[in-house]
Amino acid sequence: MSHQEPASFRYILPILRIAIGWHFLYEGLVKLIYAGWSSAGYLQGSTGPLAAVFRAIGGNPAATAAVDFLNIWGLIAVGLGLMLGVFTRWASVGGIVLLAMYYLAYPPLFGLPAYGTDGAYLIVNRNLIEMLTLVFFVAYKPVTDEVAVASRRQVLAAAAGLPVLGVFLLAVLRKHGYRSFEEMNLRTHPGAKNVAVATPTIRSFQFSKVSDLRGKPPLARIGNLNLSRMILGGNLIGGWAHARDLIYVSKLVKAYHHRDKVFETLALAESCGVNAILTNPVLCETINDYWRNGGKIHFISDCGGKDLMDMIRRSIDRGAAACYIQGATADKLVQEGKFDLMGKGLDLIRKNGLPAGIGGHELATVKGCVEQGLRPDFWMKTLHECNYWSARKDQQHDNIWCTEPEETVAFMRERPEPWIAFKVLAAGAISPKRGFQYALESGADFLCVGMYDFQIVDDVNLFCDVMKKGLVRGREWRA
Repeated sequence: MSHQEPASFRYILPILRIAIGWHFLYEGLVKLIYAGWSSAGYLQGSTGPLAAVFRAIGGNPAATAAVDFLNIWGLIAVGLGLMLGVFTRWASVGGIVLLAMYYLAYPPLFGLPAYGTDGAYLIVNRNLIEMLTLVFFVAYKPVTDEVAVASRRQVLAAAAGLPVLGVFLLAVLRKHGYRSFEEMNLRTHPGAKNVAVATPTIRSFQFSKVSDLRGKPPLARIGNLNLSRMILGGNLIGGWAHARDLIYVSKLVKAYHHRDKVFETLALAESCGVNAILTNPVLCETINDYWRNGGKIHFISDCGGKDLMDMIRRSIDRGAAACYIQGATADKLVQEGKFDLMGKGLDLIRKNGLPAGIGGHELATVKGCVEQGLRPDFWMKTLHECNYWSARKDQQHDNIWCTEPEETVAFMRERPEPWIAFKVLAAGAISPKRGFQYALESGADFLCVGMYDFQIVDDVNLFCDVMKKGLVRGREWRA
């Protein structure tokens, strides 16, 4: 005796299948569109039981390229199969395999970081939920009294995906611009020459591509956060150019960093092994949008703004992996003696399970915090030599950020906490090779470096060269 399935199944199941297919297809297409995308940073930051395997793959360019190919086209194939109702069970099996890998890479288990880009999880997250739903589609067999009726229903359910697929394609075009895939691949594909043409002068320049990469920055930990020792600074993306007396440059930088350029820059940084960006909460929405489009880069927030506690909450709510009291803010609070407020800020960050730091342009800021018993999880302190042309201490105006480099090095040598050095190139006044070597040999554990997209590969290569040639450090690694 056969039993009729609930009538609601005729509508609910196709909608559920198409919705999951939409998610898969979009994830795959975004990774295809932004050709600089790579899973390297995601794999190297793995925290799950197979972390050693994932990190080994992420550290091998050939293995990473194979994983990228399988991931992109696997997502697209699964998405199309589910949306159109074609080979649904096989598509579901493929989706289960992909989701299982994602879950094992970052399982929200006890003792592991449980935060995602859109909330906090414990054991159950969206990957597990979608995976269990696909298990249902593999096991589900429609129950009906008439095979012909079942066949017609399956045809209609599959046909329902066609108009949705049309809507999907229009939505993708609207979100990412009506540009041809051929044009984007010619312009940004890692295997092609990266060439920029200045139309008014009909001149071009070439810059290094991902295939020119000679290595990736090593990883180290601050608290529960696994970071590349080279971190992308966000000032250029945010428009804070520090161009001395060139007053138009901040506007020029903002014009250059339109949405797609920001995404390309972040994706290129990730593909080169730079797995974190350090910037202001004003860029939270842009970073969240990048995550929604497949990016995985960690966001370290400087919490800069008028209300420190509000900026900390805003950063945490929007997925920051770590927070610190921004340099200029900390300088001012120390000058005003507001150490209690700084302590409350550190407590709030830590209560949310994130590493908490203190920044400073002035060495007096770090000294004052130490004297008052403030112990952050990491320090953000400027560091660069002062032997470049515009470094005039008698006329400080957006031209010098570490007025006491020798004293800074000596004091930080005794600090047990990790140190992220920033302004190591003095906003472009010092050559990267010289600036990197000076900062690393002076004891910095991480370097925060602002980079345009066309500088990233070269700067990462220089950083890795400096690390490999043997550093003479006066301070043990603290991370």
